[in-house]
Amino acid sequence: MARIIAATGASQFEFLEALTSAPGIDWPAVEMFHLDEYVGLPQSHPASFRKYLLDRFISKTGVTRYHLLDPGRDPAGAARRIGAELNAAPIDIAFVGVGENGHLAFNDPPADFEISDPYLIVELNEACRQQQVNEGWFADASEVPRQAISMSVRQILKAKEIIAVVPDGRKAQAVKACFEGPISPMAPASILRTHANATIFLDPDSAALLSPELTVTK
Repeated sequence: MARIIAATGASQFEFLEALTSAPGIDWPAVEMFHLDEYVGLPQSHPASFRKYLLDRFISKTGVTRYHLLDPGRDPAGAARRIGAELNAAPIDIAFVGVGENGHLAFNDPPADFEISDPYLIVELNEACRQQQVNEGWFADASEVPRQAISMSVRQILKAKEIIAVVPDGRKAQAVKACFEGPISPMAPASILRTHANATIFLDPDSAALLSPELTVTK
């Protein structure tokens, strides 16, 4: 059984399409967790990450072992339940993205690099909430939930392998801050540079501000 973490968001559309179309993957032998979910948003809402994964991953692969975060009326209880399942065995690979503010999952700056809980209830900052509007999920920031359940940074780093897919020019400033600047809670995804087996996939737009002679320092 391969245990994976799946990312969501507009930046993952093309990647998930390629992944779910790839031949030779034994999907019944895959167990899936996901990174985060809004608090107070029904699954029927277009921005729901449960809906996203059901439509774009689960229905296309036939994966039968999956754990969706359903905050309901007890977000903390949902976080504990799925967190216990998550920690039942090692995670083989985590697919992640990077937010416009450098967030990793919904760990906005300043991110907590120390807390060991598998999932956290977090407050979404204004830059994060505006990103959701920019991507077309909500009409304006007032509609974006203020809280979410997010996998913690330390939990993400426990995965044996991490693959970050980060396209789009809207991510260029965050990419520069996270992969040329210091490793810092103010650039949460910069922590990926400490992982022994992390790969970052950029496109020309998201990499546009990087120095040609980029050298990543740890």
